[in-house]
Order: sequence, then C-alpha cells, then structure tokens
Amino acid sequence: MSPLRHKRSEARAPRALLAATVTAVLAVAMVVAGPWSTPTASAHGSVQDPVSRVYGCMLRWEYNWNDPIVEEQDPMCYRAWQENPSAMWGWTGLYREGTGGDFQAFIPDNQLCSAGHTYDAEFAAMDTPGPWWTTEVGTDFTVDVYDLARHGADYLQVYVTEQGYDAETDALDWGDLEMVAETDRYAPAEHYTVDVSAPGRTGHHVVYTIWKASHADQIYFMCSDVTF
Repeated sequence: MSPLRHKRSEARAPRALLAATVTAVLAVAMVVAGPWSTPTASAHGSVQDPVSRVYGCMLRWEYNWNDPIVEEQDPMCYRAWQENPSAMWGWTGLYREGTGGDFQAFIPDNQLCSAGHTYDAEFAAMDTPGPWWTTEVGTDFTVDVYDLARHGADYLQVYVTEQGYDAETDALDWGDLEMVAETDRYAPAEHYTVDVSAPGRTGHHVVYTIWKASHADQIYFMCSDVTF
C-alpha cells in the first residue's frame, strides 16, 4: 500500500519486521538522540497491533521527521513531533505509578491518550483528536502488546469507544469507552495477546489498552486508532 493510501488506514506489518525495526531504532537512538533520548532500561513497550499512536509515529518516520512529506501525509504525528520530540524516543513511557487502581483519579477526561502526562507535556499531543492513521479491524480482532523488557503482565484491560464517538473531533473521555476484555496474569514474554469482540461499530474508533506490568507498580495506558 502506498503512503498516500496509507494516510487513513494502516496495514498490518509482519511482527518480526516491526520488532527488528524497533531494536534498530532504539540502538541508534541511544547514540544520536542526545538530549531528546529517554532511558529505556526501566521502560517496557506499547501496543503493537493495532499499533498505538506514539509507537506508530515512531515506526513510520524514525529519523525522517524533517522531511516535508511527514506534515503532508501524517499531520498528527508531525504535530506531536513538533510539540515534543522526546515523546517519539520515549514511546515506552506512557505509564503511571501509584494509582491504587483508581485510574480516573489520576487520568482526567481528555487526557487518556497521554496517560495524564500533560503535567510534563511530553505526551500531551497524543490527546489531540484528529485524522490519526488507523489500523483496519473487523468486529473480532486481537490486541498485541509488545513488552520490550519482558517483565510480564498482571492483567490487560481493553476498551473500545462506543458507536457515535467522533475520534477526529472529540478528545477521549472515560465515558466514551466500553470494556471488551479483561485478562488474568501473563508470564514474562515479548508479546501478550488478547482476542476481543466489538460489534456494532463502523468508522474511526479508539482502542484503549491498560497494561499492568508485573515487576513494579507501573500501569500503561495506550490509545490505538482503528477503522471498523
């Protein structure tokens, strides 16, 4: 699929290719990113499929952010890069600690896709509604969480926006979401997958994945854009 056709719908890349790309990007980023780099030793990963906003931006453009084609073909990622480049290198950092399970007290409405990180502004652009690139899914699909550090998962929770939600004009609220899956514990591995079903939806929606890492009190909150 050409980049122009890809503007509104992201094809599923082979898992091995994505993992190899990430490994290469992180290796070089630690050397050349300088003050923009974010340590990854204690970080984990993101949703690989359907790819999360920040991870998708990093995979698509890597070191090509100054190419004019980015603004033309992927304006949401371009805006995120302009607002805070460190978010691209810190794509594993969308987590919060010390929530006590009361997520809504820590992450207000309109800040779900940044995991409430508007206080440091790193991921604030992730909350901006607009024409984010999407992954095409059917009613039944699989969520794949990529754990770079292989620390395990106490659980995954997957939510999907209700029909009628407008992902291009409305920042995400807790009330926009329906839980479609909740899992038990996963042993440490590179990928944790969960099958979900979200019938009765068409068009652009947001899949919201919550991942509780097993090694510490770190809970990840990640938005993925999909087209049903």
